[in-house]
Order: sequence, then C-alpha cells, then structure tokens
Amino acid sequence: MAPRSPSPYDGFGNLLCHVEEARQASGDDLWFLPGPLEEEPDHLPPGPRAEPRETAVLDDWLWAEAAQAARLARVAGRLGALDDRLRRGPDGWRHRLALIEAADLSWFAGDRVGPDRLALWMSMRLSGAQEDTGALARIGWAVRRLTGGPGPRVDLSAFLDRRDPENIADGAEPFADRAGGWLDLMAAAENLHPISRACMGFHLWGLAGLGQQGDRIEAAVTAARIAASEGKGAVFAPLAMGGAGRLRAGGTPGDRLGHWLDRMETACLTAMRHLDDIEAWTARAETRMTPLSGRTPPALRTVLTEWPLVSAPMAEALTGASRAAIQRNLAWMEDRGLIREVTGQGRFRMWRALI
Repeated sequence: MAPRSPSPYDGFGNLLCHVEEARQASGDDLWFLPGPLEEEPDHLPPGPRAEPRETAVLDDWLWAEAAQAARLARVAGRLGALDDRLRRGPDGWRHRLALIEAADLSWFAGDRVGPDRLALWMSMRLSGAQEDTGALARIGWAVRRLTGGPGPRVDLSAFLDRRDPENIADGAEPFADRAGGWLDLMAAAENLHPISRACMGFHLWGLAGLGQQGDRIEAAVTAARIAASEGKGAVFAPLAMGGAGRLRAGGTPGDRLGHWLDRMETACLTAMRHLDDIEAWTARAETRMTPLSGRTPPALRTVLTEWPLVSAPMAEALTGASRAAIQRNLAWMEDRGLIREVTGQGRFRMWRALI
C-alpha cells in the first residue's frame, strides 16, 4: 500500500493539541484563584422561598378536573336530576333536605346535633340545659343558608354573618380582605365546573385564613351553595347525607376531587330516595285522611312533610291549631300507621312520617 501523502491539516491538529496542553498547564499554576463553587461549603442561611403562584394552584385543579371528566359528568347528571325534582316539588322538600343535611354536617364538624334537637331549636328555639347553644346556633345558621337567600358570591361576609370586631388588633388582617382573597381565587377559577370549583374552595378555605370555630360547617355550606349555583330547584348540593367521612380526604387535588365526587354522588342518590319515600307517604296520607274534615289535618300533613321530626308543641306553633286538635290528629294518624312516635316516653314525645 502506497504511503499516505501528508495533509495540510496535520500540522494544524498538532498545534491545537499543544494549545490545549498549555491552557491546562497555565490553569494549574493559577493557585491564587478560588476553586469551583461546588467545592466550597455553603454556610449562608437559606433565602426566602418564592410563594406558589396562584395560577399554579388553578392549573393543578384544572388538570384534576380533566382527569375526572367522566365521573364529573355523572355526578353533574345526578345533581341535575335532583334539581329538576325539587323544582317541580313543594317548597317543603327543600326545607326537609336542608334539615337533614345540616344535622349530618354537625356530626362532621363534631357538634353532633340530632334531628330532634335541631327541629326543636329551629321551630321554637328550645334547647336542653346541657346542650351547647353555640352549636345549635351554628347548625341553625346552616339550615337557613341551605334553605335560601343570597349566595356567597354576593357578599361572603354577610353570607357567613361574620364581621371584624371594633377593637381589632394592630397588624391583624381584616376579615373582608381575607374573604376578598378567597372570592378572587373563586372568580379566577370560572373555567372550572361549579362542582370542581366548590371542591377547590372547600379545601382552600383554611389556607385563605377563613377558619375559626365552626369553620368546617361554614366551608361545607359555602361549597354546597357554589356547587348548585347554576340550578333552579336545588338551593344546595348535598354533601353529608349518608355520612361525611370523605369530606376530610387529603392528598393531591386529583385525590380530593375524586373523593368529593364519590361523596356527592352518594349524597344525591340518598336525597333522591328520601324524596321518593316522602312523596309516596304524602300520597298515601292524603288518601287515608280524606274522611277527616277541617284545616288541621292538611296543615299537620304539611308539617310532617317539611320536618323530619315533629312534636305536639311544634305542630301547634307551626299550624296555629289548638293543642287538643293536634294531639287528636296525631293519635289518629299513629293508629292508621301513617306516623310513628320515636322517643318512647310519656313527655316530650316526637313523631315522624312512617316512610
């Protein structure tokens, strides 16, 4: 094989090698320069961390909603069916569901107010000597907000019945500012479905500085109103009927939204079954009470439709009938299997519709 002829680039390559060797040698001789940054220990205190951007929080919930799109559509359909049912039904159905929902929420918040005590408090402001009137007042507020009135988007401070004290501490953030920050975040999440937006608002309630005693009930009631904000029949979306354990769920926004949808679907189905039962009871009661005359029987039947539990003093105050007429009609209905006494005692008895 013929020897290769020398290339004009051979000398240039050798020159580059010599330059690189000289550069490395000169770098080794520069002993007076500081070494690389990674070789020196960092004794400086950590600087302030950047706060997470508000848009980053919204992006997490947008991704969570996209991942739960099928389940969200199913739950929205359940809520729409309940909304249509309440729109066509009597107003007493909304009041009845609000009482049941508020009583279940009281167990979620730790107040543990039973339906019988709640009914007496709401109708006659009666409470036992050992009962917490503050808890009754909180649950009574929940019933009023779940029954009707302006929603939280109009004025959150008025919706919650909360104002700053006159002697607010220096440097304390006014409640109106905290409420405004939460409302701004809700407004920025308009692209979310109302059900997803309600879930986000519920889980960001404490982070917005809105927490205080009873804040769980306030957060749940506010979220229930937001979830049903586009309806015309349902004032609120049920969350706690049949158990509210999953409202405490943690984890990522996707996990929280998934538990929220499961809880709401179960609660909507429970509410629909309850309306089926009370509608069937009303038809049966109207048929059996046809022989009775006067205004007391239909008025008493309406009270039993609106209230899960009824006492004789309650019925007297709500219908305007005499105590004797109320007791006579209650005994007649109990004999015909329309109602049942649930306390099992001679005094302070309460009845409920036998559905």
